[in-house]
Amino acid sequence: MSTTDDAPAPAAPASGIADPAPLGLAAFALTTFLLSGANAGWMTHATGNAWLGYAFAYGGLCQLLAGMWEFRNRNVFGATAFSTYGGFWIGLGLWVLLVANHAPPAGVSAAAYGAETGKDLGWILLAFAIFNTYMLIISTQVNMAVFLVFLTLEATEVILFAGFFANNTTLHKAGGYVGVLTALVAWYTSSAGVMNGHKGRVVFPVGKPLFGL
Repeated sequence: MSTTDDAPAPAAPASGIADPAPLGLAAFALTTFLLSGANAGWMTHATGNAWLGYAFAYGGLCQLLAGMWEFRNRNVFGATAFSTYGGFWIGLGLWVLLVANHAPPAGVSAAAYGAETGKDLGWILLAFAIFNTYMLIISTQVNMAVFLVFLTLEATEVILFAGFFANNTTLHKAGGYVGVLTALVAWYTSSAGVMNGHKGRVVFPVGKPLFGL
């Protein structure tokens, strides 16, 4: 994620390449929005799988590329965050295609297999919540907007993994609503990076770091 705070932004990064963080944030936001809308139960007249292709092409590939470019920018935080969540979306898409959408094994009912795949999702989201926890702590050193992205994402992951472990549809929907909020915060942070980088000064504020070490 971008380390830009409310100080005037330099005209160009020292690395000579544009800041990839707004792209990574936008890719994360859009894919999160599509999946969260489905989790919230909003897509009653759609398949609910609109997110799947974008998990590979946008949230996955584009975010992974943003992470690689952050390595070029020597931004270890952004590189780790974008690369990890790019991998998350690609991995989730593959899991849906290779596991969730397969017929149940012989001797296992569809209902039992559905319960097992729900537990799979619980474990996946628990694992990413652990990663997100230390990134949330570190994000307090970046800026308020980035911190809020990780804070809302933490809440989304915790609510969803609890919901999948408990097979609780109310928690699934609640996680969807918080996921939509996460997407909106990420979109704002992305737009701030685009506008502030374009103008060479702060137009959309992102706030100062919560703590400085």
